[in-house]
Amino acid sequence: MTRYRPTEHFQINRYHRRYDRTTGKFIINISYQTAPPQPTQRVRTVAESFGLGLDTHHRFIIYDNVELKISPTDVVYITGESGSGKSLLLRTLERDIRQNPQLGTATNIADIKPNPHKPIIETVGNTFEQSLELLSRVGLNDAYLFLRTYHQLSEGQRYRYRIAKLIETQAQYWILDEFAATLDRDTAKIVAHNLQKQARQHKKAIIAATTHTDLLADLQPTVHIHKKFGKQIQIQYHPNHPPKQCTLLNEIQIQPGTKQDYNTLAEFHYRSHNTGAIRKIFKAVRHNELCGAIVYTYPAPAATGRKTALPHMPLTELNQKLSNIMRIVVHPKYRTIGLGQKLVRETLPQCGTPYIETTAVMAKYNPFFEKAGMKKIQQTTPPKQATAIQEVLIRVGFNPTQLASQQYVTAKLKKLAHTDLATLKQAFAQNPHPRYVKEFLHDEPYGTRSRYAQKTQEAPLHKLAKLINDTAQMLQTKIYLFWQNQTQTQTTHPKS
Repeated sequence: MTRYRPTEHFQINRYHRRYDRTTGKFIINISYQTAPPQPTQRVRTVAESFGLGLDTHHRFIIYDNVELKISPTDVVYITGESGSGKSLLLRTLERDIRQNPQLGTATNIADIKPNPHKPIIETVGNTFEQSLELLSRVGLNDAYLFLRTYHQLSEGQRYRYRIAKLIETQAQYWILDEFAATLDRDTAKIVAHNLQKQARQHKKAIIAATTHTDLLADLQPTVHIHKKFGKQIQIQYHPNHPPKQCTLLNEIQIQPGTKQDYNTLAEFHYRSHNTGAIRKIFKAVRHNELCGAIVYTYPAPAATGRKTALPHMPLTELNQKLSNIMRIVVHPKYRTIGLGQKLVRETLPQCGTPYIETTAVMAKYNPFFEKAGMKKIQQTTPPKQATAIQEVLIRVGFNPTQLASQQYVTAKLKKLAHTDLATLKQAFAQNPHPRYVKEFLHDEPYGTRSRYAQKTQEAPLHKLAKLINDTAQMLQTKIYLFWQNQTQTQTTHPKS
């Protein structure tokens, strides 16, 4: 096939490719030819200076009968310098795939058009659960990120989002030209590792082209094509074995940390900075860069699921033998490489107590606690006290989806009728959940129920707002997980 327009000085002289169904090979031949330039004064001067004939055609072979064996589950990494023909090869392979339906469908990441006006949680997946799972898979697993639009994301976050959309298409081949070219190289390695992980888990194929050769270890390609100038090309085939972990994770060390370490990263956690009574803090560090932190605290007086894991243990003994994972925060740059799992796995035996528990919402969508060695005991349901409060809040005009917003709740309380305010205070008085009681009687260890009821009737608006925010958190469905240090508990064997 020949493409030619009279005004062009650079034309494809020979373009032939085919897909051999019998062998499963892509066979490609491409060459270029320069046409004689228009004889302007400068062109004539160049011709005279270098002894060139103006009527001479020059032919350049780019791909000479190249045979590529690519399966629907391969990870293909095309590298080479700019202008060597990488993108041309990628487009050729994409065209062949689209013209041979038996190979499956193909989606080019460049064809994904994000919705610029809606929060990303509304633009991925058919359901809320699917959206959370897809975004979590690519590292956009932060409550605040869910509410941002595409244009409010960083360049690295946008790339992760487009990968989530690639997964959503269910296409068999994922096509990526100039792969991660605009990202810093650390982020590019993380994106590459996550991309191949998702492709291999979903049994999809990747065909990615880039000038960068530093992604080999994190992509672990099954087919590596390195294109040089002219017709030189190197093709290497490898077994389809995923990398054990991202190369950056090898460089991260877990060390004892401080409250200041957590505070430095706390802005990346959707919950408040208040962590309660801290027992220990550990940090993740890479080349003096703070990458993550985990906070262990003393246990709360009550936790749904604890009676199954530790039956009949008094509170005084719980304080000695049980710790709670209160916070885990990972810098957005280092998400999806297994750092959260590493923080949990390596610090569990260093916490100093034989038993450790945690209750987490994200554990429903990302089982990294279980991968780190903790056991899922049960999925918690909202306590009856919080459910009763929610019903009253709805009845007096609150939007149940905005109960976690301090600004919304405070504004609503200020406009509430006196009778509705009294009804709300009475509802809290009649539903003394330990978390509500603690807000009023934390400095009164022997406070009575009647004392709590009195406090709720006297509560100022800011205290009521805090109780409502607590209610929003209690209404979440969470997972209770538990860990037992076998070396410290030789005789006690809690149920799991």
